[in-house]
Amino acid sequence: MSLFYIFLGFFLLVIGGEFIIRASVSISLKFKLPKFIIGMTVMAFATSLPELIVSISAAYKGSPSIALNNIIGSNIANIGLVLSVISISTLIVIEKSFYKKDWPIMFIFTIMLFVFTLDLIISQLDGLVMFFCLLVFIYYFISKKQHKNLDNEVNEKLVKSSGFKIILWLFISALSLFYGAEFLVDGAVDFAKKMNVSEAVISVSIVAIGTSIPELAASLIAIIKKEKGLSVGNIIGSNIFNIGLVLGITSLLKPIQVDSEILYRDIPWVIAFSVLILILALLPKKNSIGKAKGFLMLLAYIYFILYTFS
Repeated sequence: MSLFYIFLGFFLLVIGGEFIIRASVSISLKFKLPKFIIGMTVMAFATSLPELIVSISAAYKGSPSIALNNIIGSNIANIGLVLSVISISTLIVIEKSFYKKDWPIMFIFTIMLFVFTLDLIISQLDGLVMFFCLLVFIYYFISKKQHKNLDNEVNEKLVKSSGFKIILWLFISALSLFYGAEFLVDGAVDFAKKMNVSEAVISVSIVAIGTSIPELAASLIAIIKKEKGLSVGNIIGSNIFNIGLVLGITSLLKPIQVDSEILYRDIPWVIAFSVLILILALLPKKNSIGKAKGFLMLLAYIYFILYTFS
């Protein structure tokens, strides 16, 4: 039954994530917010909600390793799974902003995560610092108006959505996200006990893949529709929000205890994948990520999963 609950949780999180994005963007368009602000803030927040709710639910259920490793595993999956699948499917061109802004900021947040776990607890003060840094990042992004690719990501048709439809979407997303998180966390804890592995292993692999499914699904749909809004920056932005928003808010609400195995085994992996994406961007062909680099990232991710379970 634990596997059934895990997959049911996956399904509900995907449904909830889809409807919260529709509702959020519709409301934003009705208030005539600029599309680049919607793409950077509203959509980023909406796509991070599955991770946020799963992490908060896990923290309050006494499973802090799931709360933390959900974020660590999701960030690894965004690069090793989502970005690799995208690059295998279509060539990704890397813009100059990747080297000047996107990657350095993501790496700073990643190192911040590492530093805050060294004392084996992420305190409320740590959470406040991470969330404040995220707000500074958003302000920097908006003030510099670095939004060339975001216009393609916002569906203007959603402005025509009726108030009833928006309320219905919010209701569906609230139920789906809440119960999806409940089923996923309960199923993961039960599965870990039955398999005699730690909750940290399950959360950095199975739970993390589940909360990254919305990003993967959205990316594949964009490829099918031949949209041009795909970029490495989209993945990096998600990783920044996962640390600054999800982990920041979760630890603000409840300090997170850090298992030593997470500090010494899992966090080095998220740092390694962060460095890997920079190395691949610099290697020939420079400023692009294609099939060969995509397969390399995917192999690295598969090795990470096998290593984690071994």
